[in-house]
Amino acid sequence: MPPQQRTILLVDDDHEILESMRMVLENKGFRILAARDGNAGLMIAERENPDLLVLDMMMPKKSGFLVLEKLRNRPGGLIPTIMITGNEGSRHRAYAEMLGVRDYIRKPFAMEKLVRSVERLMGVKPRGEFGDDEA
Repeated sequence: MPPQQRTILLVDDDHEILESMRMVLENKGFRILAARDGNAGLMIAERENPDLLVLDMMMPKKSGFLVLEKLRNRPGGLIPTIMITGNEGSRHRAYAEMLGVRDYIRKPFAMEKLVRSVERLMGVKPRGEFGDDEA
């Protein structure tokens, strides 16, 4: 099933990482929304109700944790979330998982690791150069 109708919200204050994720995931056929801080990410998440959230932990204005805490209490519950972080602390990972994060990826990471996580959480069969649909 092509993922064209599936929407992913990317929230990261690092422009290069944000654009790299956008490019890779758009090439996989996903509709991408993006925000550069937690407040904007929260606003977009509440307005657009994306299928998946890729959320940086440390950001200006509102951290990824504060975004998760707010979204957890919304009527539809927490949007499936992948948290990305440069933080090494296991306490942060434990707290993220307690809040309902489905995957936790440490920066720097290979984009293919993100793609595999996204496809697994979205229930999408891998496609393209890393899938098995080529002749």
